[in-house]
Amino acid sequence: MGIVLGIESSCDETAAALVTTERTIIAQRIASQIDEHAPYGGVVPEIAARAHAEKLSPMIAQVMDEAGLELDQLDAIAATAGPGLIGGVMVGLVSAKALAMASNVPLIAINHLEGHALSPRLADPALEFPYLLLLVSGGHCQILRVENVGQYRRLSTTIDDALGEAFDKSAKILGLGYPGGPALEKLALQGDPKGAALPRPLLGSKEPHFSFAGLKSAVMRAKESGAYRDEDIAASFQQAAIDCLIDRLKFSIAKSAPVSTLVVAGGVAANNAIRTALETFAADQNMQFVAPPLALCTDNAAMIAWAGAERLASGQSDALDFAARPRWPLDPDAEPVRGAGAKA
Repeated sequence: MGIVLGIESSCDETAAALVTTERTIIAQRIASQIDEHAPYGGVVPEIAARAHAEKLSPMIAQVMDEAGLELDQLDAIAATAGPGLIGGVMVGLVSAKALAMASNVPLIAINHLEGHALSPRLADPALEFPYLLLLVSGGHCQILRVENVGQYRRLSTTIDDALGEAFDKSAKILGLGYPGGPALEKLALQGDPKGAALPRPLLGSKEPHFSFAGLKSAVMRAKESGAYRDEDIAASFQQAAIDCLIDRLKFSIAKSAPVSTLVVAGGVAANNAIRTALETFAADQNMQFVAPPLALCTDNAAMIAWAGAERLASGQSDALDFAARPRWPLDPDAEPVRGAGAKA
């Protein structure tokens, strides 16, 4: 049995975890930065990086103490090396390098998106490659064919805002505070999903990609009009997002090689209405539906440790001079996309 220490610091969650190659989470810690960023209504990169620097080292010591392990008893140290807020990424990666060097343990630099992509396999040993992945988070909205560890084919991405970003910004428009996604989901339970007329950008388009900037702008216009209840705007926004996700999944399934499993991962995968809609859609497509436990949807170090374990099993490790990356596409060979999608 191998043991991997995982470190995550790409955005506003500082996390460390110990995971075995047999899918056991031995110990984990996550420190939220909600209080630090709430006064600003969103993540402030400089504040996030400082918080990571203050919290990470004690957190690593805590998980090691809880497991009763020394660093030289580990089989690898895995850390998020990108994409993300570069200051925070550097805090985690530099810490991992120092620990790896001091203990002579292999370093594994993990793409944060790969952590999400492989997280369902940590919870579900029966999940085999290939599978279709809907990756929905604050910074990304993509559909990928996951063929193996390190082998990803991007089928769709967003040309502007990610869905998680649209959730948070729409919540801010409605005065719901930060973090906005869970607050908007809660408010939507009290509203009518047909109560406000909101658009479905790119619905039915021959282009495979997503667009959520226009939907977010429509939320602002609906709010400013005073014609709708906030609850109805929230419910209508959530339903519009679901309709867009389902439509783009249909397009990708029709255009790609067949797979039998639909997987959803990323922070937005914690949204119950979205999970329910995707499960129904998968059943209609005669596909198995897999979603990681809620604790593995949002940013966490267990998924980073597991991605490290997957790479370790295939004999991979990285040099100590591996550079942090603010952008790091899972499919570097994917065709360029217009708008902000060109960066994905």
